[in-house]
Order: sequence, then structure tokens, then C-alpha cells
Amino acid sequence: MITGPADITHEKVDAIVNAANNRLAGGGGVDGAIHAAGGPEILEHCRKIIAQQGTLSAGQAVATPAGRLLARYVIHTVGPVWQGGHGGEPEALASCHGEAIRIADELHLTSIAFPAISTGIFGYPVELAAPVALGSSLNALRSAHVVREVRFVLFDENTREYFARAAEKLKVFSVDGTGADV
Repeated sequence: MITGPADITHEKVDAIVNAANNRLAGGGGVDGAIHAAGGPEILEHCRKIIAQQGTLSAGQAVATPAGRLLARYVIHTVGPVWQGGHGGEPEALASCHGEAIRIADELHLTSIAFPAISTGIFGYPVELAAPVALGSSLNALRSAHVVREVRFVLFDENTREYFARAAEKLKVFSVDGTGADV
């Protein structure tokens, strides 16, 4: 499902995905909103993960409890910083989605909500990110055993439009005026 404009922190799903920095330290945009709404428990778990395994690379993901959020878990993934598209950005962005769905499946979660990873401060053009995000999510769903619902919860109408157009091109989504269903 593609929705927007909407706030991912209000989603009633098993897991929401956080577009995190490599230190899982909270920040601005979606990352800041998730940490603010979820409370200090999320940051506490993030700090433990970083202490155990070090910083994350683009495309990696880890899960923490969701604190005060409606979701049960937050899956933190580090999106790529846009460098013109020749530095492995599409592959790293695809990995963000695939890894998040894989982790949700391992946790026996049935639903997951994504923001438009890397399209904010990391500068990934949304018109290029949308087809990668949708295509890689569909590929990951094919091998998932438990995950059955993937939502894209998008911050503004412009981003929702790009995702809806990408969904139409994939021809596996039905798109109406309010969203698209897998």
C-alpha cells in the first residue's frame, strides 16, 4: 500500500522502518520523528547495537523494540547517500528494503511500513528511488514466509505521486486516488 502525505510514527503495523544514520544516533527527518515519538528506549537499544557491532554500512539493517510507538519493532536501515548513481546507490537502497523485510520475516512479523529511504537529507532523487524501493520490496516478499503486508508511508504528495507512478509501471499494484495495494 502506498499512502501519503502521512506520518509513519502513527502506523499500526508490526514494524516501521527507520531511515537511520550509520551510528543509529537519531537525527532529523524520519529518524528524528521516530526517536521522538518512540522515546528513549529506542536510542538505548541502538547504542547497545553500535557498542556490540560498530557502525552500520549503507544497506544494512537491525531491529529494536519500538518503545511508545504503535508498532512492535523499529527496523533501522542505513540508506545510501546519493553520489550521482554510480557509487552503488541503487544496490544499497535495494538492500535496505530486502534486509528490512528479511528481518521482519525472521521476527515472524506480518506487516511492515517503509518511508522513502534516502530521499531526504541523503539526496537520492525520489523519481529514481521509488522504482528501486518497490521492486526490491516485491523481490524480498517473494521469499518471505511470514511478511504479507508492505506499506510505503510517504511524507508528502509529490513523493506519493512518484511511488504511485512506479507502482503502475511494475503492473503488480493496483493504484487508485488514495494509494496502491500489492
